[in-house]
Amino acid sequence: MKLHAVCMGQAEKLPGKSYKTGIFKVPVTGSVLIDGEGIVGDAICNRKHHGGVDQAIYIEGLETLDWWGEMLGKPIAPGTFGENLVISDLDNRDVYIGDRLTIGEVVLEVTSARIPCATFTARMQDPTFARRYTKAARPGIYCRVISGGAVTASDTVSYDPFEGSKVSVPETMATFGKRLSEETRQRFLAAPIHYKLRRELESY
Repeated sequence: MKLHAVCMGQAEKLPGKSYKTGIFKVPVTGSVLIDGEGIVGDAICNRKHHGGVDQAIYIEGLETLDWWGEMLGKPIAPGTFGENLVISDLDNRDVYIGDRLTIGEVVLEVTSARIPCATFTARMQDPTFARRYTKAARPGIYCRVISGGAVTASDTVSYDPFEGSKVSVPETMATFGKRLSEETRQRFLAAPIHYKLRRELESY
């Protein structure tokens, strides 16, 4: 696997909206620094729902972006979905909570799925896109930063599957907002899931 692209954004207004968003990301050249909150210098405007330690980095697999390009009939440039990193030879459907990706000295651990929102829908200029994204069951990947450092596009990425309880990233999107069976709840809690989801599942 390779780091196909590293993407950053500035705070910008969406057409027809009053608020600013950091979803408009573009590939950058040269090294960027990743710390516990994500890529240093990347814009995160709505910190209630975006950013934070358990979704510090947002990853899209290049295989998934290529699939979307086929579905939409046009190439999907890196950064279009608001992702920070695009990784070659990665299909989002094959990723599980707790899987780790190592890029040089940087270690990322998968925590949850990206859930489509109104900002994403507006960014794609398609009022049906959130539903299409959910139905496609190929959600983007949020990660926490286990170890920070510098990364550059074209860096080698090593992939280490989580050896414990298996919870796929698509499953965390499919069950979002739903009450889980006790067996499924315990399986989720046995994985290193996003702290907000853990808090929710521990409340019942």
